[in-house]
Amino acid sequence: MILLIGSIQLGLLYGIMALGIYITFRILNLPDLTVDGSFTLGMAITAVLTVNGHPYLALLAAILWGAAAGLVTGFLQTKVGIHPILAGILVMTGLYSVNLFIMGGKSNISLMGSDTIFIHIQKLFAITLDLSKTLLGILVCTVSFLILSVLFKTRLGLSIRATGDNEDMVRSSSINADFSKCVGLAIGNGCVSLSGGLISQYQMFSDVSSGTGMVVIGLASVIIGETIFGRRSVTIGFLSAAIGSILYRIIIAQALSIDLFPAYGLKLVSAVIVGIALSIPAIKTAYDQAKVRKGGK
Repeated sequence: MILLIGSIQLGLLYGIMALGIYITFRILNLPDLTVDGSFTLGMAITAVLTVNGHPYLALLAAILWGAAAGLVTGFLQTKVGIHPILAGILVMTGLYSVNLFIMGGKSNISLMGSDTIFIHIQKLFAITLDLSKTLLGILVCTVSFLILSVLFKTRLGLSIRATGDNEDMVRSSSINADFSKCVGLAIGNGCVSLSGGLISQYQMFSDVSSGTGMVVIGLASVIIGETIFGRRSVTIGFLSAAIGSILYRIIIAQALSIDLFPAYGLKLVSAVIVGIALSIPAIKTAYDQAKVRKGGK
């Protein structure tokens, strides 16, 4: 039960990152590798401000700085003409030094003894810390889901969606596709950075290498969710990404608990899960075609 509750808590917090990756990976149809850097950026900013007594301001700052990182990636893609993958790598690489600078040159910062939002809620409502983490995870993930679901049904959101579907058509319709890309990347990386900030307060530390492999984790969540719910509307897409994040965490926890893999095999397990999830549509198509051929005979 403890393992399940912990997996759900982490799944909810990482679910916010999955929402951000869904925006860039599915809606904008861009392979954005900025995520690894912007996740750690959120952790670094949140850790520094939380240690100085500003846990709520820390999360707001994480969103803004993450959005700024996404804007830089968008600028490199749209105005400088750098390939999306290379633009993401450049920003991710640069953010490594930026994160170290924010953390005062330290590779990690401990939040032990500092008041996080989880501890504040625990004290305010006189509940256990576990319950505080669960309730806040549900609240923040749900609010993020609702805001994004509404946003992407507005004029701006529809422009971003149209840019991802058919950029040439958008440009011919006098819509600024470059602006839509930049805004989409900013929103996506803002979500990722917020997730990093919450994870920093949840785990009570920030490490400069924590963002490594976050793209794989986010993609795993999105793919697992789509495998269950299919690719439908944007609202269902956001919901499936969040639920996929929870399921991913439960799968990882179960895989590590049965001692098939050591703790340092987490990234390998993640890669295998993503590979299996990505191959399911192809396997299903091949199976359906085989049934059709068999029925024809």
